[in-house]
Formats: sequence, structure tokens, C-alpha cells
Amino acid sequence: MAAAVVMRPTGRAVCLALADALDRYGIPDELLTDNGKQFTARFGRGGEVLFDRICRENGITHRLTRPYSPTTTGKVERFHQTLRRELLDEHGPFDSVEHAQQVLDAFIADYNANRPHQGLGMDRPADRFRSRNDERLPLRLPADLRAAGALPALEMEPKTAPEPAAPVLSANGIAPVDLDVEFPRVVPASGNLTVCGQQFWLGTHRAGLTLTLRADAGTVELLAAGVRIKKVPSRLTSQHLRQLIAEGGTRIQTAAAPARPGAGAAVEVERTVNASGLVSLGGRQYPVGSPFAGRRLTVRLDGAVLHLSDGSTLLRSLPNLLTDGQAARLRDARPAGPAPRPVTEPIRVQRRVSSRGWIAIAGQRIGVGIGRAAATVTVEAADGTFRITHAGQVIAEVARTTTKPIARFKVRKPQR
Repeated sequence: MAAAVVMRPTGRAVCLALADALDRYGIPDELLTDNGKQFTARFGRGGEVLFDRICRENGITHRLTRPYSPTTTGKVERFHQTLRRELLDEHGPFDSVEHAQQVLDAFIADYNANRPHQGLGMDRPADRFRSRNDERLPLRLPADLRAAGALPALEMEPKTAPEPAAPVLSANGIAPVDLDVEFPRVVPASGNLTVCGQQFWLGTHRAGLTLTLRADAGTVELLAAGVRIKKVPSRLTSQHLRQLIAEGGTRIQTAAAPARPGAGAAVEVERTVNASGLVSLGGRQYPVGSPFAGRRLTVRLDGAVLHLSDGSTLLRSLPNLLTDGQAARLRDARPAGPAPRPVTEPIRVQRRVSSRGWIAIAGQRIGVGIGRAAATVTVEAADGTFRITHAGQVIAEVARTTTKPIARFKVRKPQR
């Protein structure tokens, strides 16, 4: 995924963004666009626009959608919704186009490298994507296309592949691949931390927080008070690592990969609840509940029980369907810390009484009387009982006879 911020979406601005994406990610076989005037003159005077020319000169098949068919580019429309909800709705006004581009670049980097996607089997786009940079067919761009605005300048002539340079050793004779640097950084007010040109989107809620970064030629790890909050692929070169050491960073010995937790031991992983209220573990989907959609939770696997918490408070307990060996092989699995504390307040959910005077919660049917049909009641689950209240008055209290977890917390909309 690539995106660019422009003042006006003119044909030249769109082509500059396309040229930057082709230069960065390689030349694809096909491109699919809608019928905007920036992409085609199909419904204008005819002929070839600049976008078509770039596709033709680089051997790209330009495919167009049918008129009035926005679902053909549904993936792009869905990404626009994600961008609005997760970035633009929560971010304040941008200082400039450059500032907006920096924040967008950090969001795109996190979207490509760190965010699991349900459409990819909970893989990350970076795990599936392969660049198409072919030295025999260099990128060809029109000579009159010049970078302007927020986009960097691009080379108009075909680029030749540089000869591989000999490995450069540091002052003490250590190869760059062995460099491992630790240094502190403070999250700026924008929530977008930049280190030697590489950006890390951390969110405005972490502004002012002092982080510890551990970087090498392979990965960059960001820690807050010793707890890792993000680990991303590194784009830092050996020169960048030596520069960080010269600026006061501490060179640390490259530690061996931590051993997997042993069989039978409790383990913890961090997972994000998807839009359907599910968490994926070992190829299985666990229902957590739609109120937790989009939240990052700690999943603790202890024997036959799976605990979900926000780090300290227990939110849900579910049956664990994974064996000890499968739990130890989970991505980013670590030995579990102290068990989360159960919440002291009772769980409250809402239900709409049916026309026969019944409600259902966790697979258990409870009668509240036909006189309250279509009314919305509140159910408190605590101490092995269900207490039903309506308009502030307790109308029923029954013993809980089911062990199923509560998966629905809000009232369903009445169906026609």
C-alpha cells in the first residue's frame, strides 16, 4: 500500500505519486483504476493522458472499471474507511502538507509491516509482497515529469545497478551486521517518531513518552519501561547505526534469540481484536466480543484456560483449544507473567425481551414475563447468578446454569 498527500488531485500530482510508488516498489504487470480524468480520457476527448503514457512506456496493462461500478475497486474504498476511522478521526489538524505526509507515511508503514489482515489469513502485507525491481527493464518516466510539492525528486534517466560494495568495518573491526545499538527517544507531539529517516507511528496518546529503541540491521524494537510495544523491520544502514553510537547510543552485545517457553508453562502473546470481535491464535478464532474490536489485548494461555486482559485486569476467560506445543510455537510467544486480576464489578449486558417474554444470555433462557415484551432490560452476571433489572428495579434473579462465555453485550436491532 502506498499513499500520497497532495493539495489538488490533478493528473500531474497523481502521476508523481505513481512514479514514486513504481520507483519504490517496482513495476507491476497491471494497474486497475476507476474512470477519473486523472487516469483516462475515455469519457473526454479521447487520446492518451500522462497516466496512460507511463503505463505504456513501462509495459503496464492499464485496466479500467465499468462505469458506476465502485465495488470493482472495493479494496481501495475499504482502505479509505480504515484511514478515516483510525487516523484522520483521531488526529488533529495538520500543520502542513509535509506534516500530513509524514503522519500518513508512518500509518502506511505500520499498515504494511505490523497490522495483520483478515483477508490475508491474519498475515501482514509485507509477508506476502515481493518487489518487482528488474535491472534489465528500468523505470521509464517522461522527461517533462518533475517532482514537486511533498514528493521527492525522481531520476528521469534509467538507473544502472550499483556494484556491490565491500563490507565496511567499524573502527574496532566489527562488521556492520554485528552492530546492535540501544538509545532513548522522546515521542513528539505528532506521535510520529523519526530516526535516521525511518518513521515509527506511535499515536498522539504516547506524546512525551520516553522510549528505548534497540536497532540493528534487521529489526528495530521499541520499548516503554522495559515492555516492548512495537518491533518493525529496520531500514537503518550500518552508517546509521554507527552514527547513533557516535551520538551517545550504547552498543550492546547481540543476544541469542530467546528460547521458546517449555511445554506445560504458561505463555503470553499480544493480539489485536478484529472488527468481528475475534482473536486469531494458532489458526483458530476465539470470540472476544465486539466491544473490544480494534483493541490490543494480552492473551495468556495457561493449561486448558485462555485469559484475555488489558495487561493487568482480566477481561475474558475462554477454553484453550491449543496444545502446549502449539502454544509454545505462537508468534512472539513469551513466558507468562503474573496472572491478571479479575474485574471486581459485575458484567453488565443488555437484552430485548421477546414477544413471549423471554431473553437469552450465554445460551440460557430466562423468563421475565410477557408483560415486558419488547422492553430493554439490563442483565448483571456476578456470583454465579443473573440479575435482571428494568427501569432501575430488579425484576428477576436466577442461578446461572451455563458455562458458555457471554459473546454479545449490546441489544440487537429489531428486525422487520
